Amino acid sequence: MPKSPMPFFWYELMTSDLDAAEAFYTKVVGWRAEPFDKAPGMPRYIVVNSAERGVGGLMTMPPDAAKMGVPPAWIGYIHTRDTDASTRALKAAGGAVHREPDDIPGVGRFSVVADPQGASFMFLQPNLPDQPVLPATTPGHVGWHELFASDREAAFDFYSSQFGWTHAGDFDIGEMGIYQTFAAGPESGGGIMNKPPQMAVPAWLFYFNVAAIDAAARRVTDNGGKIVMGPMAVPTGQWIVQCQDPQGAYFALLASAR
Repeated sequence: MPKSPMPFFWYELMTSDLDAAEAFYTKVVGWRAEPFDKAPGMPRYIVVNSAERGVGGLMTMPPDAAKMGVPPAWIGYIHTRDTDASTRALKAAGGAVHREPDDIPGVGRFSVVADPQGASFMFLQPNLPDQPVLPATTPGHVGWHELFASDREAAFDFYSSQFGWTHAGDFDIGEMGIYQTFAAGPESGGGIMNKPPQMAVPAWLFYFNVAAIDAAARRVTDNGGKIVMGPMAVPTGQWIVQCQDPQGAYFALLASAR
């Protein structure tokens, strides 16, 4: 097991309409968008910032992925000190490698992978020093990470053995089974549950912090998005709403107030 947990620390949207996605998320989440032009030859990339710092990026779906019918989606980056070693370990543990380790000039070394059940994410070994950890409740940042798995227990075993994540308690959610929470380091946590039958493949869902859930849900629908579930209260006392943006990417919002 790693000496310290390896958390998600960057989030990226691959979309079919970059300008529309920028307009939607800046209005819904309140991010400040700015172009990223520090990597020569890189396709257009928009960094979205909270008041404190960058949270993630928006980019147009790569042509090869679009031709394969990959839908718009958010994907998370797991922090690693060695992308090559982490990628090899994941493959040895039954995961899949969709893109072998490669360099992003001025940014770091990355790979595109999936866990043994097919949920995709990326590794990133940053070139720059690590930034200070912010509270999980920081506005505009990801406050919760949720994995819909085909086998919840096996999924947790994979992530705990590969990345040092720890069990943080279970909740019985009735017909949907057990919801297992985990800690992935200071101020980083989430939950794992078995995916519902109508969900085609395992996937990660990321919850962005907002001030009040009802107002945020209205911003979603007022700007062309859809509400998939909620708003609803969760055992932490917080409120959530699960959504789809106008291009079809799933995301969620998290708030301490209704």
